[in-house]
Parts: sequence; structure tokens; C-alpha cells
Amino acid sequence: MDEETFKKRTRQLAVDVIRVVEGLPHCRSADVISRQLLRSITSVGANYRASCRSRSMEEIISKLGIVEEEADESLYWMELLLECRITTAEQVSRLMRETTEILAMTVASRKTLKLRLGITDLPGRQRRPPRIGNRESGIVN
Repeated sequence: MDEETFKKRTRQLAVDVIRVVEGLPHCRSADVISRQLLRSITSVGANYRASCRSRSMEEIISKLGIVEEEADESLYWMELLLECRITTAEQVSRLMRETTEILAMTVASRKTLKLRLGITDLPGRQRRPPRIGNRESGIVN
């Protein structure tokens, strides 16, 4: 998918979510969840656009990481809306499907870019910090 098509998809997703949120009931829980959802879903498109203007491959990968996080967070808020029965599956299932597709494409793009750069660290894998001191002195971190 080309850059312009992806920009349009992320923008349309934000518009669609805004429309659904505007129709939600006005109660404390719906208001809180709606605000969080609006922030995260609009961040998806904004950060994708920012990635398109990045100055380096590392910056693109970083911005796409934010897109990934915000799309996943948006799914979380939509799941909460469903589980709390603030909305129906009919209202958000298409939005959740589209968000999941955008998330999957973003993850695939980041993996491809990382491979091109030779970045091999895997998510969830932590590097150990170097040891300071020595065992004989008893000072080891």
C-alpha cells in the first residue's frame, strides 16, 4: 500500500471513531474512555504522517513504533467500551477490524525496515547492562 493511501486510511479511521464517540452516552466512564480513545486513534494518523517526513530510517522506525503503540492502545479502549456495554459490537467491530489491519501493516513495515538496517533486537528481549566492578572486590551490580 502506498504512503498516500495509508494516510487516507488512518485519517478516515480517526473520522469514523470521532463519529462513533459523538454518539456515545454522556456518563463519566464513557467520557473518560472516549477521551483516551480519541487521543490514541488520532495519534495513529498524526504519527504516521510524521514518519513520512522523517530524516532517517531510525526516525521512521521510531515513529512507526509510536503508531504501533497508539493503534494497540486504541483497540484496548474500544474493547473497554464493549466490555462495559457503553457501545455495541455493531458500532465498533468495523473500527476494530480496521485498527487491527493498520496495526498489522505497521508491525510488518517496522520489521522490514529493521531488517534492512540490520537491527536484530527483538521486542521483549532485554539486553543486560555491562557488569561494573569485579567479583574479587565484592562490588558487582
